[in-house]
Order: sequence, then C-alpha cells, then structure tokens
Amino acid sequence: MSGGGQGLGRVEVRLKWDPSRYGEPPRHLDIIAATYPADAPHGRPAYVVHYDSRSPDGTINMSRHSQTGMGFGFVEVMVLEFDRLSSAYGRVVVGVAIHQDGGPRTFGDISNAGVVIAEGYRQLIAEDFNRVTDATAATVAEFTRNSAGVWEGREMIRGFDSDPVLFTAEMGNPRH
Repeated sequence: MSGGGQGLGRVEVRLKWDPSRYGEPPRHLDIIAATYPADAPHGRPAYVVHYDSRSPDGTINMSRHSQTGMGFGFVEVMVLEFDRLSSAYGRVVVGVAIHQDGGPRTFGDISNAGVVIAEGYRQLIAEDFNRVTDATAATVAEFTRNSAGVWEGREMIRGFDSDPVLFTAEMGNPRH
C-alpha cells in the first residue's frame, strides 16, 4: 500500500471496541507506534508513541484517546504524518495492546474490537483481531521508507502475549 507515486502522507490509525459489561472492570486498549532509525530498522525504537506521548517533532500523535471503548465507533485515533517524518527514521511499527489491570484479557475477550488504517478516505488496512484472539497485544502494520525515500506500508498482524510496556520493546522484532 502506498499513496500512489508520492508514497504515504498523513495516515490515521483508528481503534474501536465495546465497553465492558456492567460490573466488570473497564476494558482499555491502546494504539502504540514504535519508530526505528533508518540505520537500525530492527534494533531498539528511537521513540515510542502511545496515549500519553507524541513524537518529538509532532509527526506522530494521538488525536483521540479512550480508556473504556464507549461503543460509539472509533474512539481512539493516532495520526502519523509520514510526509513530514525526518529522513533519520526508516521504519514505524503500529500495534494495539490491551491493558491488563482488570485481570488477564485477550482480543477474544474484547467485543467488537477493530482497527482501520486510512489515508484520507482510502482505507489501507482493516482488522478485527480474529486472527489473534489469544493475544494480549498485536502489531497491525509496518511502514518503511524505500531507497527512493518514499514511505510504504503493509499489513503485519502478529499476536503477542505481553503487557503494553513489554510489547513496546518486542513489537518491532522481526523474529517474533
């Protein structure tokens, strides 16, 4: 997936899920993006963006955040501006993690969960997490800068059995 000959520009990652049932602890999911240096695209992330942060240059940030899901469609949104991202970065991995503070939960326990990645009105990826029902976190997409400097993306659905903190350290590892 790319934005024509220009590559990707401004991309939105939109996340939805239904709230927990009455009397249950809230269900809290988060979009997480890890940005990797161009000279070490599979090493440690240069920085991680999640609900409580943004990229140092403001090119990746959360424009909407929810801690309960609310059931009103896409309640959490992350914006990635690849057309402004420094050439020092060559790879961005985007994932979703479930907070485990209300007890162990997997994507199979979360009703109506889904993520859509879009550039403008063009949908690039749509995922309902049915392929990773036993996972507590999952990557959904990988974006890379090619040799011409153009950003491209691809679906990368991989399930993990980790909490959000550990997930940020392992989500970009190609050996997982």
